[in-house]
Amino acid sequence: MTDARLFDLNIEEVLDHWEIEHAIREIISNALDEQLLTGTGDVEILEHGGVWHVRDFGRGLAIEHFTLNENAEKVAGPPGVIGKFGVGLKDALATFHRRGVSVMIRSQHGVYQLREAHKHNFDRITTLHVEHRDGDPLMQGSTFELAGVSAAHVEAAKSLFLRFNGDETLETTTYGDVLARRGGVARVYISGVLASEEPNFLFSYNITSLTPAMKKRLNRERLNVGRTTYAERVKSILRSAQSEVVCDALAEQVSARATGTQCDEMQWIEISQRALNLLHERRDVAYITEEELEYHADLVDHMRQDGLDVMVVTTAQKARLDDQIDNGDTDLRTLEGYVHQYNDTFNYDFVDLTELSPAERDVFSRTAELLDLIGLNLGGVPPIRISETIRVNLDGTLGVWDPELGEIVIKRSQLGSLRGYAGTLLHEVAHADTGAVDVSRLFESVLTGYLGMAAARAIDTRTESRLRDNHATALPGVGSTTERAARLVADRSQSEGVTAAREQVDVEAPTQPEAQIFSCPHCRQRNRVPATALTVRCGSCGETFVPTRQE
Repeated sequence: MTDARLFDLNIEEVLDHWEIEHAIREIISNALDEQLLTGTGDVEILEHGGVWHVRDFGRGLAIEHFTLNENAEKVAGPPGVIGKFGVGLKDALATFHRRGVSVMIRSQHGVYQLREAHKHNFDRITTLHVEHRDGDPLMQGSTFELAGVSAAHVEAAKSLFLRFNGDETLETTTYGDVLARRGGVARVYISGVLASEEPNFLFSYNITSLTPAMKKRLNRERLNVGRTTYAERVKSILRSAQSEVVCDALAEQVSARATGTQCDEMQWIEISQRALNLLHERRDVAYITEEELEYHADLVDHMRQDGLDVMVVTTAQKARLDDQIDNGDTDLRTLEGYVHQYNDTFNYDFVDLTELSPAERDVFSRTAELLDLIGLNLGGVPPIRISETIRVNLDGTLGVWDPELGEIVIKRSQLGSLRGYAGTLLHEVAHADTGAVDVSRLFESVLTGYLGMAAARAIDTRTESRLRDNHATALPGVGSTTERAARLVADRSQSEGVTAAREQVDVEAPTQPEAQIFSCPHCRQRNRVPATALTVRCGSCGETFVPTRQE
């Protein structure tokens, strides 16, 4: 055996915050790289007589591996290679020495131990050296023998590796793996080594394809790596994911916004955009902004009646959806898209009154009586027509005031009962009478007035019938002339209240101004628009648009 030779490690900066497990991690990393590059057997991590052994079965550690040089083989190696420059090995040896761990390294190329020695030609400077002796030429691979480490140190080191943690792989992509989140936090691995923990990530990830920017940003210790280092690769993984389990979980994150439990991946606009599209593929949804929810509550009500799940999105998400629709994806449903779809569903199949059955004609003939209950007559309301259908494939609509036709259209099935016809008729008359939309303060006020007038007249009719049946015998509290006059005054006041509600819309419903100014999104021309208009035709370019933002 030749005499020991000393190799100066030239270590000047020591990572003081490294613990023993971090040093063991680097030894395991090098062993795993050698296994991957040579296709040899699995790395062994075993304890013998109080000494822990980390062994690979590759080509064996040579003295050259203690230098700080870029390893061309590792740089050009397959995905999953961890080390590149040899920095980790030298940091690990320095940490072992500082923490009092005895290290013996064996391979066919030599036996290596650590010792302090004077720097060559500088007797006053002591540095850490590797003492090198000849190795066993028949030995396969390399073995690190570590004395002074505990099982807890080894387990802590192994926990930093994906392969020893048993994380479930949900999907593998070109850029890396999507892993099931396990425990209280999600983990981000880079080439199988823990880089960071993310408390509010939906998934854990293992990034196997590193960008040049990632390689530059990865620090020596590879712990607590900032999110900016791996964010782009996580986005790439999620954009390319196709498995049902990953896509379903992303889609469900859209509705999590309402409960404040949305994951951090949804903060990335491209990922939230993907989630919106995935949810659209799985459920009948419509996307609106907070502002649209406030100013178009009637349309939101129609959406829900049509069986749509209404999802509130940010203005930035809405802008991306609009771009997608402009590029030809017309299946997505936003407020503007819903209005066009809503209008396209109307299809009338008008029925001539002569085609009605005797029972249907009898119900329809009561129209004047019904209008009289609210102080109106046939001459004071638009024409009323009967149709077999109202909306194609969505025939839950029972009636509509159609301002383009200038007519009230009621579905024929409503003539099946006086009650059904009366309710639909008075509802649509309220729309025609006021121009107000559903779920508006004005509309609710007018309907309240109608209810009051109809109820008062119904009671009056019942009272008069009882008086006649009793041959004008006064009922207690009803029969006096004074009380009867009071009842007529109250009836008149109720009618005047409806008129007042219409005239006082600016006072009663400040969110429903008489008219507003909206700019056309096509030519930017300013248009004066009635508050209740669902769509507007620009007076300059002639294009139709949905008014969503007041000037």
